[in-house]
Amino acid sequence: MGEAPTHVRRAEPGDLAALLPLNAAFCAIDGHPYDEAVVRRALAPLLADDTLGQVWVVQRDGVLLGYAVMTWGYSLESGGRESLLDELYVRDRGHGLGGLLLEACLAGAAQAGATRTFLETEAPNTRVRRFYARHGFVEEPSTWMSRDL
Repeated sequence: MGEAPTHVRRAEPGDLAALLPLNAAFCAIDGHPYDEAVVRRALAPLLADDTLGQVWVVQRDGVLLGYAVMTWGYSLESGGRESLLDELYVRDRGHGLGGLLLEACLAGAAQAGATRTFLETEAPNTRVRRFYARHGFVEEPSTWMSRDL
């Protein structure tokens, strides 16, 4: 008997508890601090509806294997709604799960009216930039800056 099928779907409010350890693993790999209260507060509205963005999950046998977070922005350069791939993480890399998740997430953004998707990677992470390049992303000459409010 073969392996159970992999399924990509929109995340639901009931997925919150299963998403937290995946986000903690993402933060550990990417070198970001993990604060469960902050993550819960940020995920809740994304799981409730499409107002701020979408969360997608990849699962097998009811177990979440990864997730992607796409949020909305708006830009004159993009002609209106644009999307930001805020996070994408899969537990078991190298088996196509990230690609399945990314393509579903991009299709969901397009269906929601986004005309362009942006993402940010850590400067030394060439492996992840190769992954995104295989899926049609190109590096831009701009530099992101940020400020806490």
